[in-house]
Amino acid sequence: MTRIRLVPVGNIDLAILEWLALTLKDNMEVACLLHHSGIDPTESYNPLRQQYNSTAILAKLLRLDTPPQEKLLAVTDVDLFIPILTFVYGEAQLDNRAAVVSVFRLRQEFYGLPADDSLFYQRCEKEALHELGHTFGLVHCPQFDCLMHYSNSIEQIDLKTNAFCLGCRKKLSAIGMRSPNALA
Repeated sequence: MTRIRLVPVGNIDLAILEWLALTLKDNMEVACLLHHSGIDPTESYNPLRQQYNSTAILAKLLRLDTPPQEKLLAVTDVDLFIPILTFVYGEAQLDNRAAVVSVFRLRQEFYGLPADDSLFYQRCEKEALHELGHTFGLVHCPQFDCLMHYSNSIEQIDLKTNAFCLGCRKKLSAIGMRSPNALA
């Protein structure tokens, strides 16, 4: 049975991890647990960009001593990048075990707007499910409202539902995964 292990990176608020553990368990019908210790992102910091390299964080994540059948989701509050993009909300290994998601750009305050905790947690859920979808072999989906649709702006995240489309659900089902949040 697949399990998801949530790994804190940096100074991420424990409440976010605990909430993700509950919602991911419900959404994917898999056991979800918190890792006992976190990852220090310091070595992945790029002073020229003033951001953290998500690929370097993934490499650190894979060095953790965890059971190989577990999916690993690192969650951080630092701003992430990959060299070819200005920023990323997350990164994952396709059809493998590791993913990282950042909450840095998911808060309304980042855009100069009043705080909205409900919207923030919805965005966290969507991005965590999206990156985990990649670890289960899902690629970006052309349907704008599917969780697996590519998002390079916060507006695109908000347009998505918190559900996989029928096509993505079928792909998950083919590997023995369920997505009860998306039954239509």
